[in-house]
Amino acid sequence: MATTVRRTVLTLPAAPLGPGNPLPALRPVGGVHALDECAKDALPRDMARQIGYEPLRTVLPTRLRDGYGRQRTAMDLDAIVIENDRLRATVLPGLGGRIHSLHHKTAGRELLYANPVLQPAGFALNGAWFSGGIEWNIGATGHTTLSCEPLHAAVVPGPDGTDMLRLWEWERLRDLPFQVDLWLPDGSDFLHVGVRIRNPHERPAPVYWWSNTAVPEDERTRVLAPADAAWHFGYERALRRVAVPEHEGIDRTYPPRSAYAADYFYDVPRDARKWIASLDEHGHGLVQTSTDLLRGRKLFFWGTGRGGRRWQEWLTEPGTPGYAEIQAGLARTQLEHVRLDAGEEFSWLEAYGPLSADPAAVHGEDWAAARTETAGRLEAVLPRVDVDAAYEAWRRCADTEPAEVLAGGSGWGALEVLRTGVKLPGTPFDEATLGDEQAPWLELLRTGALPAPRRVVPPGPTLVAPHWRDMLETAPAEPLTEYHLGVAQWHAGDHAQAVRSWERGLHLAPSRWPLLRCLAVAELAAAERSEPAATGHTGGHPASQAAARAAELYSEAFDDLCAERRDDGEAWTAATAALARETIEALLTAGRAGAARGVLDRLWPAVRDRGRFRLLEARLLVAEGDRAAARAVFDAGFEVADLREGDEVLGAVWAALADGEPLPDRYDFRMRPPRRT
Repeated sequence: MATTVRRTVLTLPAAPLGPGNPLPALRPVGGVHALDECAKDALPRDMARQIGYEPLRTVLPTRLRDGYGRQRTAMDLDAIVIENDRLRATVLPGLGGRIHSLHHKTAGRELLYANPVLQPAGFALNGAWFSGGIEWNIGATGHTTLSCEPLHAAVVPGPDGTDMLRLWEWERLRDLPFQVDLWLPDGSDFLHVGVRIRNPHERPAPVYWWSNTAVPEDERTRVLAPADAAWHFGYERALRRVAVPEHEGIDRTYPPRSAYAADYFYDVPRDARKWIASLDEHGHGLVQTSTDLLRGRKLFFWGTGRGGRRWQEWLTEPGTPGYAEIQAGLARTQLEHVRLDAGEEFSWLEAYGPLSADPAAVHGEDWAAARTETAGRLEAVLPRVDVDAAYEAWRRCADTEPAEVLAGGSGWGALEVLRTGVKLPGTPFDEATLGDEQAPWLELLRTGALPAPRRVVPPGPTLVAPHWRDMLETAPAEPLTEYHLGVAQWHAGDHAQAVRSWERGLHLAPSRWPLLRCLAVAELAAAERSEPAATGHTGGHPASQAAARAAELYSEAFDDLCAERRDDGEAWTAATAALARETIEALLTAGRAGAARGVLDRLWPAVRDRGRFRLLEARLLVAEGDRAAARAVFDAGFEVADLREGDEVLGAVWAALADGEPLPDRYDFRMRPPRRT
């Protein structure tokens, strides 16, 4: 059959994503992938330099996605199928362009771990993420903020005249447009993927990319790559070079043999062919290869410990086979960002397909022989020169304009194109995609002033790039403008000026709670640094006083929101839940359990019954001295839907109330060994 690209609908049990969090993400990015500074001294100089190159301060201008739950119902998802007579790929354009399934029709075998459910969990940089398939991670260390966001999608004529699926968007953390082109050459067993990231600015940009493939795992599945060593990163924030395949007496190329979650970034020689494969006990499985620019290769596994098993259940459902991740990236490790100069681009080609090799060699004790066998079989079915030739052929049509639009992404790229006038052949960001979120910024661009809101609603998202910050600084100093300006200044690291902007806006603001909340975050940041806060108050004060001041500001903000909110609709519910959570946590930190109880009591029942607030209830009961009641909350059972990767709060609260009893399995999400005392 000729290669086809067609729309379809995929029905899965899915938990709804819910609304975005309307509070600007002023806090630092979660630190589970951070590296202790002293650990950098032992690293190669170029690796240490790239690890220190413009790390992300916050996830602004994107918003946190933490409004999802865990109640799944059948949901119809828009999907696009690319198919020839040998392979069928199913893509979800509304969920980051994820390849949900890659089915090898000839063998009747699924090559990926295709998650049977869609369950958001707190793993993306901005929150919601789901497991399975092949995802495209761009932006900064971690899962992309586009994990659960729509991409633009269209049919484009491919290199050999067959139809090609193009996905594209404007990545907002680094302000860079990118595209992912997928096609199946006629009669090919390999899905070809051309990727391009462009820097249209007059300044260099830090770039991050890792293509992440979920593959089934079992006791006899082995992951192979052309390396004798790897950079190991666990959740202890240490990066060290270890031998492959055996490390600490265990062959780590078999994921189920390790107890705890870990990353192994293979140290692939620069001149070696770039590939990684996951092969089962019969020598069958998936291989990924690429042109040489995509240098890095990685294995991630959850481990067989209680925490790893619990996370696997959490992301899918009990009884589902486990999975590991094989990944490919621009740098050797995911802690690094690569410089892309002004006006330049990165582009490469990847290929995904089935591979069969001699199982005796693949699973033999001779690692060199296992690698040689796998590499030889790959060369036989997809020679390296053919991948390079396919890349050159794709580059000639990378600028081809779309022929048929299949799905729409966000309007942020259209806004940037209007602002800059930049030409991006092949990836049109049409003005028709501009929506309500872009509307005030479009008016600022055209008139020099932000419009006043037409009704009382939580503030919309803030743009924080230098050019937008400059426009806000010269716009009329209305309260809403001061609010957005302060957020942009905070993102730039100018915390003192941000506080001054928020305080100026506070004097005339009809809606005070957004500004009060920002000022509370500034006080908390100062408390955590054990420094005086830049709040405009004269005289230094210790961290405990900053924490107390933050609690007062949060309380005032929550009172103002409760007086202002108009209903219990989606927007106000999201604002109430987000602010209540931060307020209760700040009050508990300041030792004000009574005030925290007052906030909890004012929540709507549907919000208070959420797992996150059941956990806060338990923390509050511990603070009030009622450990028995706190224990009863745990015994009754709850699920914190938005639990973040690496968060150990469940274990910490349990330890405060359980008199040394082990943490129940249902609450055990620990991803690292217990700390040695």
